[in-house]
Amino acid sequence: MGFFDKIKEGLRKTKESAQNNVNAVLATFRKVDEEMLSELEDSLILADLGAELAMTTVDELRERSRLKNLQDADAIRAELCDILCEKMQPNNGLVLETRPSVILVVGVNGVGKTTSIGKLGQKLTGEGKKVLFAAADTFRAAAADQLAIWADRCGADLVRHAEGADPSAVIFDAISAAKARGCDVVICDTAGRLHNKKNLMNELAKMNRVIDRELPGASKETLLVIDATTGQNGIAQADSFNEACTLSGIILTKLDGTAKGGIVINISSRLGVPVKYIGVGETADDLLEFEPEEFVRAFFE
Repeated sequence: MGFFDKIKEGLRKTKESAQNNVNAVLATFRKVDEEMLSELEDSLILADLGAELAMTTVDELRERSRLKNLQDADAIRAELCDILCEKMQPNNGLVLETRPSVILVVGVNGVGKTTSIGKLGQKLTGEGKKVLFAAADTFRAAAADQLAIWADRCGADLVRHAEGADPSAVIFDAISAAKARGCDVVICDTAGRLHNKKNLMNELAKMNRVIDRELPGASKETLLVIDATTGQNGIAQADSFNEACTLSGIILTKLDGTAKGGIVINISSRLGVPVKYIGVGETADDLLEFEPEEFVRAFFE
């Protein structure tokens, strides 16, 4: 199953839940008027684009329809797709140009960070890269054990400390090991933390300082993992984490379990940060590199 087909399947709940969805509105299309535009705005809000983004999207559609004299549903749908694609940041993939490069993975509790790291490690080792996992989530008892299973599965190295150890010390040792072993990528797991807890967010800043000190000039990706089923709460999480550690990308998990797939567009637009991967299932193959245009097309088909 290709990206487009997986996205269509992953968005199935979104489509089934929105009774007044975009396609339903366009199915009865006769002309671009305020009633139709209002219904379209409601349908976008139902899909979790957020009220502000839905409103600005419909405002742009209104203006483009006037300028281009759009007369049929297909033309409206195509224009709407173009507008939403423009709202999202382009995904240029992971930038891993140094050896080693670092991927720091952050997020709140229970969003699927460790699983996403395992899947990402499997993808990178499959590309021939030598990967090392840093088990810097030292607070959740099973986190390092879970990461060890993924390391065995994909042939990655693993650096771990005892439960309760200083996460920054784990990252320091992992970077040292990566240098000694000639690793291409260090992927750092971190403990789940509430986005509004200042001391935990400061701990992330400390980890970043260790990385910058030990690998000056290295390629570094800071990826925030968000559970798509949290909807608009994911926006608040993303804002706080972006302030704390300057995100380079988003991994959006559990997209197949939500009826509000528009959160993908909302988050990318709001933060100005690309969605780099989306999770639409349990296997490593279900962590998909995000393609904005394909996603929007699947959103409406």
